[in-house]
Amino acid sequence: MALGAGGALAWGTPDDRTSPPATSATTASYDAATRHDTEFNKTFKHKFAKVRGVRMHYVTGGTGPALVLLHGWPQSWYEWRKVMPALAKNHTVYALDLPGLGDSEGSPPSFDKKTLARYVDGLLRDELGLDKFDLVAHDLGAGVGFQYASRFPDRVRSYVHMDYPLPGRELPAARYRSFSWHMAFNSQKKIPERLVDNPGDVREYLTGFYPQVAFGGSAFGGTRTTSPFTRAETNEYLRTYRRPEVLRAGFELYRTLDQDERDNAAARTVDTPTLLLTATGSLAATRPTLKSKLSDIRRAVEIPQSGHWLAEENARAVSDEILAFTSK
Repeated sequence: MALGAGGALAWGTPDDRTSPPATSATTASYDAATRHDTEFNKTFKHKFAKVRGVRMHYVTGGTGPALVLLHGWPQSWYEWRKVMPALAKNHTVYALDLPGLGDSEGSPPSFDKKTLARYVDGLLRDELGLDKFDLVAHDLGAGVGFQYASRFPDRVRSYVHMDYPLPGRELPAARYRSFSWHMAFNSQKKIPERLVDNPGDVREYLTGFYPQVAFGGSAFGGTRTTSPFTRAETNEYLRTYRRPEVLRAGFELYRTLDQDERDNAAARTVDTPTLLLTATGSLAATRPTLKSKLSDIRRAVEIPQSGHWLAEENARAVSDEILAFTSK
């Protein structure tokens, strides 16, 4: 499928913007984690829009200049839940489920980050009419965020890149995969789906993985075995990743890293003002992979007492950094 820039009619159907899926059982609980959260629902609403056959889910609310949030793996828009109320005091927040992930439905032709950036643009520009916004992206979502800022620089007011070494000339995909066992495992063809092939396996895999890259986890040389997430938070992620198509989409994010390496190497250097946030102890390893592609990193900070799950392990520090940066 060729992805042209297109207009509103080419990208989607405006009628889909406010209504939840009418018949799909897989998305019946799209608001399960927030349905009874009175304070959250005073500000934020779940919405949907169709972009080239993919029904994209997003959560929006607040007042002020637009701010877009892109999640990583194995998470969804919900990773931003703790920081969204603070951000919404100064911004109209849009927390997206990437195509094929979370409560978005349908599959793009590829999960390389350049393709996903085009779908994000189809939602933001053609469906929501956003011409200019601040962009915040974490983990593999930051792969999408970089591609977006590179391809559509006039639309990104400022960019926050969170805890994601960027595959490219400085960091070949093969070396990137060597950083952690899960990157190599998730990249394998068919094997992950065959081994993680029922809801119990999904729970065991994700709940075993979450502590490893948390503050004090084995990825940082520690011995932590407890999850940084509450049972409710874990259940929300499991609710979506138990859908076979979402689980597969998550693995595809890793299977496309070689294409990402080529696309990033060829991408235009981003001169948008950039804030770099990383886990405690990760800045020195991350920044060199970005130096040739993000030319205006104005601030680079390790989030205190935080592993990879920045927005959940230290929500206050993350929201403070984002607000201070986007207010300049």
